[in-house]
Amino acid sequence: MRVLMILPALCEAKGPFFRPIKYSLFPPLGLATLAAYLSPDDDVRIIDEHVERDVDPQRFIATPPDLVVIQTYITNARRSYRLADVFRRLGCFVALGGLHVTSLPDEAAPHADAIFLGPGEGLFPDFLERFRKNRNSARGVYDSRTAPRSIASIPPIRRDLIRRSKYLVPNSIVVTRGCPHHCTFCYKDAFFTGGRSFYTQRVDDALAEIDRLPGRHLYFLDDHLFGDVGFARALFEGMRGADRVFQGAATVDSILRGDLVERAVDAGLRSIFVGFESLSEATLAFSSKRQNLLRDGRRVEYERAIRRLDSLGVSINGSFVFGLDGDGPDVFDRTVDWARDQGLTTATFHIATPYPGTAYYREMRSAGRIRHSDWDLYDTRHVVFDPLNMTDTELERGYWRCYRRFYSAANILKAGMRHESRSFGLKCAAYAALWKRMEPMWNALIRLGVVGSMRPVIEAGLNAARSWKGGRRRDASAARSIAETTL
Repeated sequence: MRVLMILPALCEAKGPFFRPIKYSLFPPLGLATLAAYLSPDDDVRIIDEHVERDVDPQRFIATPPDLVVIQTYITNARRSYRLADVFRRLGCFVALGGLHVTSLPDEAAPHADAIFLGPGEGLFPDFLERFRKNRNSARGVYDSRTAPRSIASIPPIRRDLIRRSKYLVPNSIVVTRGCPHHCTFCYKDAFFTGGRSFYTQRVDDALAEIDRLPGRHLYFLDDHLFGDVGFARALFEGMRGADRVFQGAATVDSILRGDLVERAVDAGLRSIFVGFESLSEATLAFSSKRQNLLRDGRRVEYERAIRRLDSLGVSINGSFVFGLDGDGPDVFDRTVDWARDQGLTTATFHIATPYPGTAYYREMRSAGRIRHSDWDLYDTRHVVFDPLNMTDTELERGYWRCYRRFYSAANILKAGMRHESRSFGLKCAAYAALWKRMEPMWNALIRLGVVGSMRPVIEAGLNAARSWKGGRRRDASAARSIAETTL
């Protein structure tokens, strides 16, 4: 059987503000995971339009695939549907799945023979069995809300189908699914509606997958790596002594509780993504960001979590959302100043975007505040709803100003000086400068197809945290004392 799996390029990846390196980071693990259920005799290919030439269905006229699987996000939906329509005219069976298909199945269904709602791992084997027997019987809707969800025994990802040299971080890995929290604006939360919203792999299987990955650097793409404390403890214990360095994501409250972050550092954690999202307690409450709030509604002490990570030599990528109903025009400069003064190494900014399927979308729609359904613009860079306390021009201009200010040379140096260790601060500043101020270098490496040659540099930069402060890291008890809180 000939199988073609496609990740169409997101609109923002082809737009005027395209940063090639951003879209050359991670391979499409979702497609590679589904490919693991195919037979070894199947002829299967994965095409990621972010790092390869765009798919031209006409090239497949002579030998069309039997099955075409397309992963659909909101800003590649138009491209996904166009490809699906052409491949169906060629006689191919087309299956669509992903976040956008799950959110708007009625929109996607006319473009496909089969659609997948929610996580596909538990549904794909049944689909393949039907397809092999009689492709017509495989048509329809495969809905994970009516099937058990589990990744306890998924087969190893088909990493042989991934062109490693095209990605800066081919050693990306996902060992959990979903998130235990339910923020109103979270697109992925809608993806898991109707079934288990957070579950994990078996620890031994996760460690086996890690062992398959060459080199030292790993990136855990999990929404919340610390979400299941027992699983995370066992995972980090199994990774100790393996000489790995890794990056991942966690919440503010999970960083402050117990000693899990110290265990992660011992296993190789060197950089962490934290969704601060807002400095306003009212905004956090509005978006149900309860993991950033104490029981009485006060904001968890962000600074305490940051100091704890800094004491352990862990750099921070902070995430912030602008335009929620508690935000006014002063939110932009105030947020950038705070992020700089706290010494965040990198920051990711977003314009609040009401994605279909989320509680935020339902609230905005019922209030008549959704402006349009041009999904190409739902990229967190454009205003697609009516803001409450500022104009759309103020919101968009403020968003871009944040990036310019935060990643200015002066700001990077000032942020580096905020760390307790001068040497660690300089390393964080160098990392930020390499990421955002060396664009011509990244673009050249991507054009030459050798971006992977920078992986040793990334590994060395992350591993440098081990030896910060003259080779002396604080012991875990000192770091834990920083986290004393009323949580």
